[in-house]
Amino acid sequence: MKFLISVLFFIISVCTFCQSESISNFSLKNVDGKMVSLSDYPEAKGFVIIFTCNHCPFAKLYPDRLNNLNNKYKKLGVPLIAISSMDTISYEDDSYLKMIQKSKRENFEFPYLYDPDQSIAKLFDAQKTPHAFVIWKNNDHFEIKYSGAIDDNGMHPKQVEKEFVALAIDALLQGNPVNISQTTSIGCQIYFRK
Repeated sequence: MKFLISVLFFIISVCTFCQSESISNFSLKNVDGKMVSLSDYPEAKGFVIIFTCNHCPFAKLYPDRLNNLNNKYKKLGVPLIAISSMDTISYEDDSYLKMIQKSKRENFEFPYLYDPDQSIAKLFDAQKTPHAFVIWKNNDHFEIKYSGAIDDNGMHPKQVEKEFVALAIDALLQGNPVNISQTTSIGCQIYFRK
C-alpha cells in the first residue's frame, strides 16, 4: 500500500510539473520602465528565468551570482531575466519603486521584471524566491528543461558543489539531456492572492 501511495504521489508530482512545461511569449514591465518580452531576444536559444524579490533574506544572497550567470550565458544565447511576483500588499519592500532601487543598488545587469498580477509566476508554477527555471526554444514556444534551486549552497557561494542552472544550460548547449531537471527551491514562499 505504501508503495502504491508513493507511486501515485510521484505521478501527481510529475504531472504537476508537466502542466506548465510549455511557455509562450509573455511581456512584463522592467525596472527601466520599458516592457520586456521573450520575443525581444530573437536569437536566444533559451533563457534563465529567476523568480526573486527584494525582501527575502535567501534571495538577497544571489545578486552577484545572477550577474555572473547572465554575463557567462547571455553571449552564448541564454540571457537571464529576473521576475518579482511577490504580493506587494503583504510585502511593501517588493513594490515596483523598491525594485528599481534594488536593481541600481545591486548593479543588476539583467532585466528585473514586475509581475503585479502574479500571472507569470502561476504560468511557471513558481513557488519560492529564488526559484530558477531554464527554458529552451522549441519552434514558437519554450520548454521548461530545469526547475528548482540555482545551486546547492545559498549561504556559502565558495562552497557550491553543484551549479544546477549552469549544469542544465551547459548540457543543453551541447545538445544533451539535462541530468538533474528538477530540484527543490529554497527561500521565501510566493503567496498568491487568488
